[in-house]
Amino acid sequence: MTSSIVTVPCRGGTVEIDYAWLYPERREGPLLVFLHEGLGSVSMWREFPGELCASGGVRGLVYSRPGYGRSTPRPPRERWSPSSMHEEQARDLLPGLLRGLGIDTEADPPWLLGHSDGGTIALIHAAAFPRHVAGLILLAPHIFVEDVSIASIEAARTAYLTREMREKLARHHDDPDSAFWGWNDLWLDPAFREWTIEALLPDVRCPVLAVQGRDDPYGTLAQIERIAEAAPQTQILVLDEAGHSLHRDQPERLTHAVVEFLARHVT
Repeated sequence: MTSSIVTVPCRGGTVEIDYAWLYPERREGPLLVFLHEGLGSVSMWREFPGELCASGGVRGLVYSRPGYGRSTPRPPRERWSPSSMHEEQARDLLPGLLRGLGIDTEADPPWLLGHSDGGTIALIHAAAFPRHVAGLILLAPHIFVEDVSIASIEAARTAYLTREMREKLARHHDDPDSAFWGWNDLWLDPAFREWTIEALLPDVRCPVLAVQGRDDPYGTLAQIERIAEAAPQTQILVLDEAGHSLHRDQPERLTHAVVEFLARHVT
């Protein structure tokens, strides 16, 4: 993907956002916006967004949140809070980005495909702006904190300090320390253990496909099961032989399920 930079208002200032269009000529079909995981970026999605858009006949938008990819990095001394990591991204940054790119979400609501923290942001955005979202595809979303998540994030911190993980992240982030420590420090903050967005879920009105890998080290099936309890229009899909990165572990099965779901709900 060839990405570009757009300046977007955020928290009383501006940030530069790294983004890429996929099949932009498909103006008549739905738009699928990809929201990456806690250590993701435009390039870390690899081939999946393009292959999914090609299979589904839709256009796509991929972007890196502030602190990631080629977007404005996190200031070195700034620690992210749950509101900046999730709610500010969902209620402030994402609407500003869509407006900045000329997307009229009231006339043509997009679909949101969110992975992990991106799925959380997608849910918060859909609850806050129900008329501006056509549907959600959630890959291993987080709606509350589990012990298994904390254990895996602690293990990631150890791996990052060995430098090998940092070198891998540097291929996808201009400032890998910005991406890693912003995410890791937040999740391992003791105050974050009580975080949850479950109270917001009944406000999600659009169709939802919630997908979880059975072998996900960052979350259990309880995440998507509770989404379905609060938002009964949710369809659940559990993928065997898949961990947290469903789009890499089971790309064909996931693509088939998403395309089928879109076909049933796109009018």
